[in-house]
Amino acid sequence: MGLEAVGAGNWAEASRILAEREPDLIFLDFKLPDRTGLDVLRELRQRDSDTVVILMTAYSTIESAVEAIKLGAYDYVSKPFQMEELMLTVDKALETTRLRREVREMRQQMRDQFGMDSIIGRHPSMQRLFEMVAQVAKSSATTVFLRGETGTGKDLIARVVHYNSDRAAKPFVNITCTALSETLLESELFGHERGAFTDAKTQKKGLFELADGGTVFLDEIGDMPPALQAKLLRFLEERRFRRVGGVREINVDVRVISATNRDIEKAIQGGKFREDLFYRLNVVTIELPPLRARGEDIRLLAQHFVNLYAREFKRPAVRIDEAALRKLSEYSWPGNVRELRNVMERAVLLCRNECITPEDLVVGRSLSQPTSLSAIDFGSIDLPPEGFDVEKLQDLELHLLKQAMDRVKNNQTQAAKLLNLSRDRLRYRLQKHGML
Repeated sequence: MGLEAVGAGNWAEASRILAEREPDLIFLDFKLPDRTGLDVLRELRQRDSDTVVILMTAYSTIESAVEAIKLGAYDYVSKPFQMEELMLTVDKALETTRLRREVREMRQQMRDQFGMDSIIGRHPSMQRLFEMVAQVAKSSATTVFLRGETGTGKDLIARVVHYNSDRAAKPFVNITCTALSETLLESELFGHERGAFTDAKTQKKGLFELADGGTVFLDEIGDMPPALQAKLLRFLEERRFRRVGGVREINVDVRVISATNRDIEKAIQGGKFREDLFYRLNVVTIELPPLRARGEDIRLLAQHFVNLYAREFKRPAVRIDEAALRKLSEYSWPGNVRELRNVMERAVLLCRNECITPEDLVVGRSLSQPTSLSAIDFGSIDLPPEGFDVEKLQDLELHLLKQAMDRVKNNQTQAAKLLNLSRDRLRYRLQKHGML
């Protein structure tokens, strides 16, 4: 098969080989001079190896086969065996090893990307935030509540908590509560049984079930429909639920991280959010400070984003001059870190040399240009002599739709307000452009 094979006559010899290399596949005999195959399987499990093990024996019993599979053996082969069948098993086993290593590498990349050092800040409020995030990540807390303005980094904090916890090897699932209708959101969270509603043609597991052992991040929970709030409260209290249309109780172990930029206390007073759900969510609360309150962190973050996008755009090292830094520091940043990141991305992309100046920064509303398309006097626009491709207006509409949806994180109600449309008219345009 073109594979390199290394033999070992006993476990002691094999241990020395495994200390120097990680094989792609291990053939393990059941009876060794110094151990049994099952003993070796136990030791291999303790080494946390992704290597696939195929156990071979001429003394096969159902009990030993079951025990081998429980201990992590990929397959159990009885001797004598057909070589053609064994070669097929080897192919499948090697593919499994490759996939396991890819998963391990991806998990490590996520841990690196969302390590504690991915949170940038020196301000005292951020130092307190670091300490709390680290403490929450290591704790067994299953309910975490993130509060802060839009763009302060609640999604980042949720991922940092997950990937620095004991749950890091399990799924992290993210859902925006305003992105779906009440019926679809309930199905996404809790799943549904076949025939539960018109389009439920097959059974579907919900996110809570799929994330068992991991983390579910509920963004914009302040906009969750009231009827669904009651079901979420029951789940948080009992840690079990029923699929839509189901009768069986399903128990799961997940950490629920919720986030909102709304004034929840005001929403409670207005009857739009359940007070008992708020108390259940508010067990461990992390407040994210707005960027304008973080002083010199604005400069620190600006240079961080410049370095990031210079690498991404394959540009030489780019610096920010002092006048540009002053301009950034004097702005109020209503969009917080997300707005700063977008400003610096544009500046790195369009600056003409290796130094960003105030002229390269577009922050806030430019006084030299209309503040919005609604400020344009369309009556003053003439058809060019060479004519105009009216179909280009469709491109403009698509561009504005994308901007609006990105700005409000796919909240259709808020996007409709930005574009001065009804929600139905917005959905019609989204469908027309293939965005739904």
